[in-house]
Amino acid sequence: MAKARVLTPRADDFPRWYQDLINKAELADNGPVRGTMVIRPYGYGLWERMQQEVDARIKRAGAQNAYFPLLIPQSYLTREAEHVEGFAPELAVVTHGGGKELEEPAVVRPTSETIINDYFSKWVQSYRDLPLLINQWANVVRWELRPRVFLRTTEFLWQEGHTAHATEDDARTYAARIHQEVYADFMENVLALDVVPGRKTARERFAGAINTLTLEGMTGDGKALQLATSHELGQNFARAFNTRYLTKDGSQEYVWQTSWGSTTRMVGALVMMHGDDDGLRVPPRLAPVQAVVLAVKDDEAVVAKARELGERLTAAGVRVHVDDRTDMPFGRRAVDWELKGVPVRIEIGPRDLHEGTAVLVRRLPGTKEPTPLDALPTLLPTVLEEDQALLLTQSRKHREDHTVEVTTVQEALEAANTGWARIPWTALGPEGEAKLAEHGVTVRCLTTADGSVPHDDSQPGTTAVIARAY
Repeated sequence: MAKARVLTPRADDFPRWYQDLINKAELADNGPVRGTMVIRPYGYGLWERMQQEVDARIKRAGAQNAYFPLLIPQSYLTREAEHVEGFAPELAVVTHGGGKELEEPAVVRPTSETIINDYFSKWVQSYRDLPLLINQWANVVRWELRPRVFLRTTEFLWQEGHTAHATEDDARTYAARIHQEVYADFMENVLALDVVPGRKTARERFAGAINTLTLEGMTGDGKALQLATSHELGQNFARAFNTRYLTKDGSQEYVWQTSWGSTTRMVGALVMMHGDDDGLRVPPRLAPVQAVVLAVKDDEAVVAKARELGERLTAAGVRVHVDDRTDMPFGRRAVDWELKGVPVRIEIGPRDLHEGTAVLVRRLPGTKEPTPLDALPTLLPTVLEEDQALLLTQSRKHREDHTVEVTTVQEALEAANTGWARIPWTALGPEGEAKLAEHGVTVRCLTTADGSVPHDDSQPGTTAVIARAY
């Protein structure tokens, strides 16, 4: 008997499938103001796990968490011309407060380079104060004209790191460290997402930066999604805010800076890059619930065994939820957990209990088989690691199968209809990039044949990754 359709098939309408899944898996709802979102408990649970993993990596890289105000004096944004020009169309500005017109309008935080640099200029006095490594977890507002839940919203959650260094080399090295040791490591080893590291072209880099490092992932419909970025800011903001330090030889020098961030877009990436026609597929290392134990029927012994097994699995280090809501149909509960992408379901009914087994359902490979109850606490950690590796392998294969090598702009445009293209940067260049942009196709990043990040656009062997993007 065919399984009843809960979601629009991805092949029929990918954007509709995405929205269906966000709703059916209870990840989020649209907020009351256009472009905003309400993140529901299960969706927020995914974000909390992402926060924990990313925050741990940020702290290992030496940064400390702080918090800066949501409201920023409008004059701050005008100090760095390229920065304000890049953000001007997206700003939300507060002109009244307490029933009165403000003497100076305040901008609702679109990003914090300006306000943080104002305080860096107070905190940095000498070389002994460097490097200064700060991160904050916060919300930001950028007025979005084409909103899509998690991917592009007027208000979203993120972390933003800001650092000051004594030399350009120190800043460049730290930006690369965040790019690789924080973001790339998290994407691949926790989210199980195949990502392509690279540098943005001058056309695509962050407003006010001299270099932007990025991680790009391929969605299920062959488009690109920017997942996290790390920027070298040079001395642009240091000069704008007069952030200088006393060197060892007694001279005054401007600091060199970085900024870097990742957002709730990662939840959308999880859906778009791992989801299938049956729902979300959550990598085990990320999953708030790695295994759900379902009592199939309202049987006292079955419910007791389900709860006992839950305790044993928890003791084995597995994140477990026991679903003993036997007043709800079993089929509905099973479908709900499948939609939510929980890696493992363990189903126990009267017959299973009699035989000393449970049905082990693995979401990622799609297998379903009887398994001895006593074996599960030992078996499950191994199963979860196998499925974690499988998901990354599938993600990488999808990207490789939908990426082609091309040599002309026209070939790149044709390839972007179904996936990605790779073209030598010498064959494309800024002129070719501008032609692609006329058709809604962008250079996602510049990379090299061995997958490393080129030092600059002129490095021999530099390749442009071309795609349509969300």
